[in-house]
Amino acid sequence: MKFGRISRESPDGPVARLVVVEPEKGRVIDLARAAALHAKASFHATDAGAIRLAQARFPGSLTQALGAGANLAEAAAVVIGGRFGDDASLPIADVSWLAASDPTVLRDGLAFTGHIKGWHERMKRQVPDAILQIPGFAKNSPVMVIGNGATVPWPGYIQHMDYELELGYVIGRQGSNLRPEEATPYIFGITLYNDFSGRDLQHNELAIGMGATKSKDFAHAIGPWVTTLDEFADLDAIPMEVRVNGETWARGNSGNKLWTPAELIAYVSLGERIEPGDVIGSGTMGGGSALELNRQLQPGDVVELEAGGIGVLRTTMGQKQEGLWWPTPRQPFM
Repeated sequence: MKFGRISRESPDGPVARLVVVEPEKGRVIDLARAAALHAKASFHATDAGAIRLAQARFPGSLTQALGAGANLAEAAAVVIGGRFGDDASLPIADVSWLAASDPTVLRDGLAFTGHIKGWHERMKRQVPDAILQIPGFAKNSPVMVIGNGATVPWPGYIQHMDYELELGYVIGRQGSNLRPEEATPYIFGITLYNDFSGRDLQHNELAIGMGATKSKDFAHAIGPWVTTLDEFADLDAIPMEVRVNGETWARGNSGNKLWTPAELIAYVSLGERIEPGDVIGSGTMGGGSALELNRQLQPGDVVELEAGGIGVLRTTMGQKQEGLWWPTPRQPFM
């Protein structure tokens, strides 16, 4: 089953709605609407009571819906059965997408061996021995998460803009101090994650030794929707592709990783908690960034990430935001 989030108009302005996505039928099903119809027909609920029940079980937040604890896919299957799904459906071409998940914490791994090698070569850095000791990951800001069809903000202080083709593992339940053999069932589903990067600024930020910040946290695209884990036969055999303005720039698959998804998730959970709705990026597929191809993006470019069983995450690069303040370099103090 595939779950997404869309924006719908209401008397009080746009509201987020959780939907089941049926690409093969060209439609999405508004789960709160279907659940309200189901409650009225099956339980004789009043209009107001049906709406309260439906919105409690199927809020516009995937994080909140997964946090309710019951099996989300099973609950959705009940309310979209029969005429309720038909009556609550919308044409897929007409919806306005939000980020597929609204994570409280956004993490980004570094697991594909091809990208590890290619990124370090292009950035003129040595691959550290530490990457063989522990799975690397960073914490990114969830505030700037965007969805399918969005325009990507481009801060003017970034000159070398890049995309990164990643899978996003969406966590389905709370966990801590997991072992790899326990971790896979904690994945609710998989989405696409475009970890946009300002390579020129990233080079300076990494030299400070505190990780990337302004070179990353202007935009993180997640979508178009989340496909539940049961639809994937092999997490290392998902075909992946990136296109820019319709031209294929890279093609590969989800194999050739230094650390497995289960190992990455288990490591993330050590000493802290993973929570429902959290997104953990797989890291970039080998060749899945323009940097590795000695290319870069331009304003107006349309970037499409595609993965088998998931779909296409499409975004358009915005115009550079000029006139922003920038720090004045300081004199050496040592």
